[in-house]
Formats: sequence, structure tokens, C-alpha cells
Amino acid sequence: MPATAETTHDVVVLGGGSGGYACALRAAELGLSVALVEKDLLGGTCLHRGCIPTKALLHAAEVADSARDAGRFGVRASLEGVDMPAVTAYRDGVVSRLHKGLQGLVSSRRVDYVEGEGRLEGARTVVVGDRRLVGRHVVLATGSFARSLPGLEIGGPVMTSDQALGLDHVPSRVVVLGGGVIGVEFASVMRSFGAEVTVVEALPRLVAAEDPASSAALERAFRKRGITVRTGTPFESATHDGGPVTVRLAGGEELVADLLLVAVGRGPVTSGLGYEEAGVTLDRGFVVTDERCRTSADGVYAVGDIVPGLQLAHRGFAQGIFVAEDIAGLDPAPVVESTIPRVTYCEPEVASVGLTEEQARAVHGDAVETYEYNLGGNGKSQILRTQGFVKLVRVSDGPVVGVHMVGSRMGEQIGEAQLVVAWEAHAEDVAALVHAHPTQNEALGEAHLALAGKPLHAHN
Repeated sequence: MPATAETTHDVVVLGGGSGGYACALRAAELGLSVALVEKDLLGGTCLHRGCIPTKALLHAAEVADSARDAGRFGVRASLEGVDMPAVTAYRDGVVSRLHKGLQGLVSSRRVDYVEGEGRLEGARTVVVGDRRLVGRHVVLATGSFARSLPGLEIGGPVMTSDQALGLDHVPSRVVVLGGGVIGVEFASVMRSFGAEVTVVEALPRLVAAEDPASSAALERAFRKRGITVRTGTPFESATHDGGPVTVRLAGGEELVADLLLVAVGRGPVTSGLGYEEAGVTLDRGFVVTDERCRTSADGVYAVGDIVPGLQLAHRGFAQGIFVAEDIAGLDPAPVVESTIPRVTYCEPEVASVGLTEEQARAVHGDAVETYEYNLGGNGKSQILRTQGFVKLVRVSDGPVVGVHMVGSRMGEQIGEAQLVVAWEAHAEDVAALVHAHPTQNEALGEAHLALAGKPLHAHN
């Protein structure tokens, strides 16, 4: 049926995930008329299949570990087991409350919310069913999907994170294919819930985008937890007949598991949506943009996971706000990729912002200094019985350009680290600030004290 009803808006946003809804809300707040198109659920992958539900699982996993390890703190308790349907009910409750809140926000801002699958028809028109939404500006925010590997079919005991979120039991044996963020988070959850877990990664180390020191610390911690780590090990094939899955690795080794979790990254949702026909340049499926999120088609922007770079909800959120303000003529400063914080919420957590040591040396040569502060010198970390470190990377006699942390709850410390890097602070600037005692936040302060030449509780 041809589209007939035509409506013109200042901004038409295609995709209601983090980047899309942030753009729509901010644009409406600035007085622009906005249409927001979403084919599934408002909030997108992050709210319904990504950030929020997985972190709820990780918190349940932390509670399970606390019960299992209670005796270490003198508390008489034990872990009787994990009730997956009850865990799922808890997780879904969190998602539902956030979803309802977001729906209320969109409604209150008078955004024209259009449910259905949209397609770009020309640079300024989005077609949804029998509606044609004409935008003076169009923002593409169609998100990403869980990838698989050639020849590896998803089904039965072979799942991506999407299907794994629907598990109603804890598998006894789990092989996680992929040692990136999603892979190590699910490996951490499954181990806490009692499964035997093996992580298979073709690259030489886990979380390969992080500083090598962080990767090494995470691998040590995983092995201590009883998680088998197989880095530098390419995957060859997987077979199953409805029962356990046999995973064949390079060299002929075979692993048998009840679940093969495929976590090999996420691809951009851009195929078949009319992007190229409308003049939007794609590169391997990703939308090519300039630093102001502008595509090759006049008046068309793109934000979030479809744009090459960090696939993080808060990156898309920030880009969405930026684009709305750019369209409104506020001339905002572009989002700087290197100042976007990154957190992997496994146990222990891995958090970072800025450049790794390798990246810093590639930019600044030998004029780079690093310092690692061991959490053994931090009182609150000892109370929590966590191990790890804070690593600082700075330009000699210059600003701190990277902060890398490993340990329980380190993700909660990334806020100050982001300010340090984004505001180009020197170690001496941070050393002069008083950090509350006893907190894990103190570890950041002590690391900067040491780098400023005043080590007090340095524990190496």
C-alpha cells in the first residue's frame, strides 16, 4: 500500500534507542517539531536486550557470590541455588519501570511517536506504513544487531546474548565465543551462577581494546575464579543435534557444552533501509560521518552504533543531544571519542577513559609516563576484598591522557577519571584535591599523588 499521509517536521529520527530518543527529547526541548520512529520498543537494544538487563543479571550474580562467600566475612550464610525465572522477573521489573518512564517522557515532550518500521526514501523522507514523514533534518539511529560467524547458525544451544537473556535455567557447561565486553560479562554471570565456563578468543588477550595491563589483570582474576581462558585460539565449527554442542577449535581440540554463547561483536542495522539510495555513504555497513555526525546526504545525520567507533549507549546518547543542538543552531562542541568512558561490568570490573599506554606512545613517543597504584594500598578495597589497580598514563610534565582501572566497583570511579582526562588535568592538579576516606575513590587520588612525586600508600 503506497504511503499517503504526509507530515512535515523539523526533525525526523529513525530509531528509538539511546541516540534516537535522546535526540528527539532534546530537539523537542529546544522547540523543534519532532517525529520519532521505532519498529520495536522505545529504548532500543540498551534498555531491552543490552545494558540494563545484562547489568541486572550481573548484580544478581554479585548477590550470588556474596552469599557463596559470606563466610569470608564472618557471616553464616550459604547459596542454595539460582532461581532463573525469579532472576528474570527481577530483571524484567527493572526494564519495565525504565521503559514506562521513558514512554512518559516522550509523551510529555509532545514528540510524534510513530510505531513501525521506517525506511529512508530520498534524503528528507521516512516512510512508515502509510505515513510519509518529511523532515527538514533526518537523524539515522537504527542501532546494531548481535553478529555471528560465517557458517555458525544461531539456534538450539547456540545463542547470542539476545537468546541467552531468555534462559530459564543455568547451563552446566558454557563456552563463550568471544572475549570482548559482552563475552566476558556473560562469562562472569554464568560462573557466578555456578556454570563451568570457558572463554574462547582468537585475539591474544581478553578485552583487547583495553590497556594490556587491564587485560592481564582480568585474565588472572578469571582464572582465579575458575573460568578457563583460551586466548589466541581461533574457532572452527560447532555441531549439535538438539542436545549438547560440540565446539571445535583450531588445532582439532573439541569442547562439549550445554550452551555456546556467541559474542563476536555487533553489526550495524542499515541494510534494506534505503540509506545508500538516498545518498548516504556506507563503509562495511556502517554510516560514514564527519565529526559533527553529518552524513554525505545533505541534512541527514547519524548517531550511535551505526557510526564507526565505540558501540556504547552513552556515546549514542551524547551524539543524539549534540545533533539536536546542532540542528537548533547552538553550535555545540563535537563529542570527543577519547573522553568517552568505557566500563566492562564483569567481576572484577574493567573501567577506562582516554588513551592506553600503547596509544599514548604512538602519539607522544617517549614523552609518556605511567604509574600503577595497586588496590592493596586502598582501605575500602581491602574491606571489599577486591584486587586490582589504577593505572595512569600521562605526557611527561603534561596532562593525564589515560586512566585504566581493574577491581570490584571500579566502574563507579570512572566519572572523576573522565573529568581528569577531558579537562586535561595534570597529576599535580588532582593530587591537590582531597578524596574521602575510606573510599575506593581514594585510589584515584593516591595514584595521582604518586605520579605527582608524593607517594604515600603506594603498594606495588
